[in-house]
Amino acid sequence: MNGKYVYFALAALLGVLCAIVTFLPFFLLTIIYLYVLSKYKRFRNAQIYLVIIIFATFFLVGGLSETKNKSVIPESNTKFMIEYSQDPKIDGDLLQVLAIDKQFKEKLLIRYKIKSEIEKDRLKNKSFYRCLCMVSGTLKKPSVAKNPNGFDYRNYLASKEIYWIVEIQDNPLQHCSTLKPSPLVLIKQLRFSGIRYLEKNFPPEMASLSAALIFGDRSMLNPELLGDYQKTGIVHLLAISGLHVSLLIGMVFYIGVRCGLTRQFMTNFLLILLPIYVILTCGSPSVIRAALMIFLVLITVKWNCHVKLLLLDTISLAFILFLFISPLVLFDVGFQLSFSVSFAIILSAPYILKGYQDNGIRMLITSVTAQLAALPLLLYHFFEVSMIGILANLLYIPLFSFVYLPGLYVLFFIQLLFGKTPQILNDLLLKIIKFSNHLIEFLADFSFARFIPGKPNMIMLIIYLFLIVSIFIIWEVRAYSKKRFHLLVLAVTLFTFQACWNWLNPYGEVTMIDVGQGDSILIHLPHGKGNYLVDTGGTIGFTEEKWKERTKPFEVGRDVVVPYLKGKGINRIDKLILTHGDMDHIGGALSILTEFEVKQILLPSVTEPSETELAIIQVAEKQGIPVIKVSAGDQWKRNESEFFILSPEKNFTGERNSGSIAFIAHIGGVSWFFGGDLDQEGEDKIRKKFPNLKIDVLKAGHHGSKTSSAEGFIQQIKPRVALISAGEKNHFGHPHQEVLNRLKTTNTIIYRTDLQGAITFHFYRGTGTFSTYLP
Repeated sequence: MNGKYVYFALAALLGVLCAIVTFLPFFLLTIIYLYVLSKYKRFRNAQIYLVIIIFATFFLVGGLSETKNKSVIPESNTKFMIEYSQDPKIDGDLLQVLAIDKQFKEKLLIRYKIKSEIEKDRLKNKSFYRCLCMVSGTLKKPSVAKNPNGFDYRNYLASKEIYWIVEIQDNPLQHCSTLKPSPLVLIKQLRFSGIRYLEKNFPPEMASLSAALIFGDRSMLNPELLGDYQKTGIVHLLAISGLHVSLLIGMVFYIGVRCGLTRQFMTNFLLILLPIYVILTCGSPSVIRAALMIFLVLITVKWNCHVKLLLLDTISLAFILFLFISPLVLFDVGFQLSFSVSFAIILSAPYILKGYQDNGIRMLITSVTAQLAALPLLLYHFFEVSMIGILANLLYIPLFSFVYLPGLYVLFFIQLLFGKTPQILNDLLLKIIKFSNHLIEFLADFSFARFIPGKPNMIMLIIYLFLIVSIFIIWEVRAYSKKRFHLLVLAVTLFTFQACWNWLNPYGEVTMIDVGQGDSILIHLPHGKGNYLVDTGGTIGFTEEKWKERTKPFEVGRDVVVPYLKGKGINRIDKLILTHGDMDHIGGALSILTEFEVKQILLPSVTEPSETELAIIQVAEKQGIPVIKVSAGDQWKRNESEFFILSPEKNFTGERNSGSIAFIAHIGGVSWFFGGDLDQEGEDKIRKKFPNLKIDVLKAGHHGSKTSSAEGFIQQIKPRVALISAGEKNHFGHPHQEVLNRLKTTNTIIYRTDLQGAITFHFYRGTGTFSTYLP
């Protein structure tokens, strides 16, 4: 059976996919799979029956997991008896902690807004374990994605069997009793104490890195530094991975043997240590995978098994065990990346590496193998891949493996034993950390190395898989005359076919992105002939006390608009049209300028620009982006699409909303009116200046406020469709019922982002249809 466990792992995967994704396609794929095993892999009948049994078992396990994947707690519940099951996460004045409801045996996410800095310090240094507490609060459903490519928090929590958020008003430890300690809780308390100990006894740069590499806690890392690691494609090094686990276990085993302990004793010790280590590091999928693999190897050694497991067998068995215990982990990005990259390296690297003798080249080949294996998943989940990641891995894997990991462990244990670490070692490691942080910041700025073809659909994922497997197969075989040429063709195809489709795609779209209480509209012309972004949304910030500030507060441009555009494969904005200076319209512009190549910025021709507009102009000047002040009469044309500015007049001096850029556009055989927050006075000027103006689609002014969309204006233009961008349950009461009534008198179809999420008009040549992201 050596080397064949991978086929059973595939059967388990197909069984779970049939149960929790979609049945018919994966069932048909399973039939084909069985035929291939029988016909080409020469599986005997007994082996085929075993594959079928594994498939059926995991189909049932997946189905049972899917059936149970729902809440049993009544929505009306307001009182909960809970036991906290994780360390609290405190960010600014927000505390979040996972708990188990004792009555319904269901996970709950508890949220509490901290009332004072003193209370924050107490909660931060207080362990929540062994606390059985009565809390009162309101059950709240996690938010759903309201835009394509948006983060669906509800699905994310559901995959972890969490269905409710409980908003509580009182201190979460106010009404508690103490529980008897269990071994699991004691280990978790040890983890909490270790993280706090690092925070108190090491400089911030060392403490945050130590917490990440020793305990798997990244909450202390600077968000900007974490972002730089993500941009360069090496953020996996900050998570405890198989590499870290293997190095640590190898180091412990070596030290134990060198100290005179027997191999048998060290094997038994490691079998006990591995589960403890998984709990200490909070059990990420990559840690569990590595621990399972090492555990299986140690078991075979301990029992003197006659059958020696191959590396491929151990990862296959680890996959089967992991999936059996937790089928929903299949949706976890870390699980997908950890197993796909590990399988690729185990299957391909040994054969490929045979042709290379130099260790540096071998590291490069392994890095390329990992990058290729992860490519489809990275594009599907994050919509981009950094090509600089291959080089960054070559630099940072040795740094983490041979400097950071052993160095931080040694300093941590020295601090524990003696209460102090040698200053010279502290200073040396701190200088290395600071230098590497500056280097990663420098590498993260290589925007030209980022590959952003967009989120691949199922057909494209299959093409990616086919191309990557073909590259590995050709790479592995013996040299032949056209091997390099074929590899080059496949590599070029891999990185161009989706971009070519984006260019050839004859469909265009106009999408009102749901940015909450704000505006942002994408106009994407067919064949990539033009990408125009009308406003960017924005988060209105309020001055808070220092202790209340979040480490990475929500920002609409970065967290909503940028992912939407990247998911569409957009990396260039031809015109960034900022209708006026209000924060809810242009606050996200700086994120757009950071993440994309912007060819031109259009601003209204006003005498007194806002502070945000001035900041945008300053950044644009540094980047060499032309900033054009537009006014009534300006126009441009791109193929069949035409754009004509109606207002403001040049050097406008009035109120900011009145000075919004208002323009009409002919796109996809439809006439559009975009007016920012133009008020009724501005609409009246346009109505008098253009008495014959008729519009098919109206972007309602000022989020449906009654100060815009005047009755006379609506009656004249008689729109067939009105688009209203407003925040869900916003405090302004937008859209106003009076505006909705005005639109109903002209039988206008109304689309609202607060109710329907993103609203998209897909068009082909002169015809198109509207669709909403939410039903």
